[in-house]
Amino acid sequence: MDVTRRNVIHGAGAAALAALGIAQGTGTAFASTTSSQSSSTTSTTAKYSLEFDSTAWSYDSTNDVYYQIGTVYAANPADTNYETLSVYVPGAYLTATKNSDGTTYTATVNQKGAVGQYTARTAPIVIPVNTPGYSAQSPATSYNYSAVSQYLAAGLVYVWPGMRGTSSSTSTLTGDAPWGVTDLKASVRYLRYNRKALPGSTDRIALFGMSGGGAQDTVAGASGDSALYLPYLRSIGAAMEDANGRPLSDAVAGVMAWCPITSLHEANLSYEWNMGQFASTGTRASSTWTSAYSTDLAHAWAAYLNRLGLRDGHGRRLELTASSSGVYQAGSYYDHLISVITTSLNEFLGYTTFPYTYTTQGGPPGSGSTGSSTTYATVADYFTYLNTDSTWAVYDSTTNTAKVLSLEGFVKSQKNASKPVGAFDGYSRGQTENGVFGQGLSQPKHFAPLTRDVIAANQAKYAAYSDWDSSYGAAAYDSDFAERDNAGKDTAWRVDAYNPLYYLSPAFDGYRQSQVAQHWRIRTGIMQGDTASTTELNVSLALQEYGVRSVDFATVWAMAHTEAEYANGDPATNFIDWVESVIGK
Repeated sequence: MDVTRRNVIHGAGAAALAALGIAQGTGTAFASTTSSQSSSTTSTTAKYSLEFDSTAWSYDSTNDVYYQIGTVYAANPADTNYETLSVYVPGAYLTATKNSDGTTYTATVNQKGAVGQYTARTAPIVIPVNTPGYSAQSPATSYNYSAVSQYLAAGLVYVWPGMRGTSSSTSTLTGDAPWGVTDLKASVRYLRYNRKALPGSTDRIALFGMSGGGAQDTVAGASGDSALYLPYLRSIGAAMEDANGRPLSDAVAGVMAWCPITSLHEANLSYEWNMGQFASTGTRASSTWTSAYSTDLAHAWAAYLNRLGLRDGHGRRLELTASSSGVYQAGSYYDHLISVITTSLNEFLGYTTFPYTYTTQGGPPGSGSTGSSTTYATVADYFTYLNTDSTWAVYDSTTNTAKVLSLEGFVKSQKNASKPVGAFDGYSRGQTENGVFGQGLSQPKHFAPLTRDVIAANQAKYAAYSDWDSSYGAAAYDSDFAERDNAGKDTAWRVDAYNPLYYLSPAFDGYRQSQVAQHWRIRTGIMQGDTASTTELNVSLALQEYGVRSVDFATVWAMAHTEAEYANGDPATNFIDWVESVIGK
């Protein structure tokens, strides 16, 4: 790791413990290695052509759809089990002739072809990112119209790329960060390289995904053309220039993210400030070293937050200040978060009719597991339930509005911590995200310097607890941070590449060093215990301050970790309508 970066980032952690909110050193708060970025290129002979084969279309005559499946999108892919894409096009957008084999077609773009408000040249291209837990996205291997019908009927071009992830790692190939987003970027570059042969506007590309998929499309949307990805893109032979030698871009126009599990560099800290500090069982029980660790992480996050320089829509600086109870439960940032929670509750009251039945989420989306249901006859009954343990939400029946009084009351009622202390970078490397920054199969690694700083400053205190183990100490983090991947980059480089705030916040060296998507729609379930409420909130605040053209952010009441939409709205329909309203104009 670069010495300057180590001193500045670690100094921030020390400040968090010694004097909260006091900056140390000079320059940006979280410096990076971008000034010494590599521009290594691939030296091997290309295995695959980057030219799209316009003679290999298949056709679904029943539904008037042309498609190609299994197109390799990089010249030197690391793993063709994943690095292929499929293209699905409304039939009106192509003029085709059946080939002599009797099954495939040669097609050219029909410039006059139209579906609804779109033509073959103006139709937005939508790309799904379905990578829960930063896993791989398998490419399509067969045609299934029902999976794409809603998008094609709306006149969109649907591109489904495979991409590597934690689940694709083997003993010889790694899919860990940043390979997932690298593959996503390579597929975008492939589309632009072949823009004359394919219908759809490559100026109107929109990504959409949930959870780890929402995280990776958020990263991709924030990091357009970032130099951090160049060595990775070149190593797989991604399209870097067009046929005339002009640079190609991997920037996109829009991002739809549901419950994005992102900003992993800070996630241990924000989780404890937002939720962990209000729990007292399990790893947060008073007899454990992790109870003290939880409190220290929460304090450190307050210092980190104050150094970010976030502002609300009125330009007001958002900060945390010390409080008489709890860890930094006061200040303009705290008030802003309370207002977000209050807005969510009042929106729920506006669109909900009582009697109201709430059904718990029985398992991860798609698991088929159903939860239990409870019916509340009146609004008063519902608020009695909300305030079971303490009065934190007050209802005014004359205006049908509510006021949220405290974060603690809300968390204990609606958003309990579901993960242990060290929720993302686990002290024993046991969390999913330790694998995201691993070095291949069964090699999870530490990755969060802010977490390492808390451990380093307090491990003598933690060692007094009977459940402390010396393997949890800062030395384990330091050794992991020093390791380099097969592109020669250390953990700090990879973490920056996967941190959307690195590109969006002036606290980082990556600020304004990328092409950020101009349109964003972010939805999160307010009840999810998978990440802090601050995760999506801070990304949306940073985007607004950055000056993108539109940010549609909402925290949906009574929803957990799911494709959260108001009043059970259909996610696909809402996404398509959003694309039409802000990207397709």
